Amino acid sequence: MPSKATTDVEIQQKYYAESAHKYNEMHDQEKGEHYIALGLLAAMIDYFGIRSILDIGSGTGRAVAHLKKNCPGVRIVGVEPVKELREIGYQNGLSRDELIDGDALKLNFRDDEFDAVCEFGVLHHIKTPGIAVGEMLRVAKKIIFISDSNNFGRGSLPARSVKHLLNFLGLWKAATLLQTRGKGYYLSKEDGLAYSYSVFDNYKQIEDRCKRIHLLNTASGKINPYKTASHVALVGVKSDAAS
Repeated sequence: MPSKATTDVEIQQKYYAESAHKYNEMHDQEKGEHYIALGLLAAMIDYFGIRSILDIGSGTGRAVAHLKKNCPGVRIVGVEPVKELREIGYQNGLSRDELIDGDALKLNFRDDEFDAVCEFGVLHHIKTPGIAVGEMLRVAKKIIFISDSNNFGRGSLPARSVKHLLNFLGLWKAATLLQTRGKGYYLSKEDGLAYSYSVFDNYKQIEDRCKRIHLLNTASGKINPYKTASHVALVGVKSDAAS
């Protein structure tokens, strides 16, 4: 009998393998939150002197292709564990050196190998996102860039208030387990297997390794993104632009 963590991974990979042929159609959001984040990352290339980018959980490589098109002269590599998704990327023009097999929890790269390491909507599919973020921080020389969900900014004001209170009391994980009947994850046709996740779950971890952090809400939100934004882009700066 496989462990629960292995079962979770198998469910997710099976979902992507079976939906690979329609992945791009299902995630076609050129005006969506991740494309706003992609534009922001592309705009940072010159400022931070970025000459290499690693994208984890690349899927069919749409972020890799976008950055490749808009950031000429920059080395861009995407890591994706699902073969069927990589094959779609190759059919769409990416090379096998640009979209490679790999595990976000154990990146096969040296410390500080890439100027920037990014992810777009991947961490909420990982049971232990802190490990993936730790790997991003290890491999990144200048910045890490995260574009992902913020479960604490979703829903009505009363629903969000309850979430904030549960999180403040340290009861959010228990509430999630109760809501998911002990599984800890949600299943949907649109997003496969996903965990309740907030970019702010890893804020302290990133703050401890970076000189400064920049935040932007990418879908909605008011003055406090933690309480009001359903999606957030976070930039952790490890070294200054001039370095």
